[in-house]
Amino acid sequence: MRCCAHILNLIVRDGMDVIGDGIENIRSSVAFWVATPKRCEKFDETARLLKVLTSRKLVLDCKTRWNSTYKMLKVAICYKDVFTRLKQREPLYKSAPKEEEWEITRDICDKLKVFNSVTELFSGTEYPTANLYFPKICEIKMSLKE
Repeated sequence: MRCCAHILNLIVRDGMDVIGDGIENIRSSVAFWVATPKRCEKFDETARLLKVLTSRKLVLDCKTRWNSTYKMLKVAICYKDVFTRLKQREPLYKSAPKEEEWEITRDICDKLKVFNSVTELFSGTEYPTANLYFPKICEIKMSLKE
């Protein structure tokens, strides 16, 4: 089943090439706020002031690893209000995502979540068989139709 995980990886990477521009401001925002310790502190302080309670830290993705992009987006969505507030307070911060970009990101994240869970199943140590493989492929197809 390793080849199944590889095929899924290729499918998602092709999809990410198509929608890459839709998430570029989020990637740029994360890159801006994790660039220096001082910016990280300011970001964390703003999150505390806005009572955004999450233990996850912003992490910049590796563009060639779609699952790292998924994890980056998943965390960034939690901090949407923080990015918005910092846009108003930090003159050097120019890449704040617009509301429609956040909507696109939520949609992308929902789709990537399905691919991520199926890839983890196929790549695991449990040796998935066809009875696990087929329903998961159907799940992906249904998710993409939505």
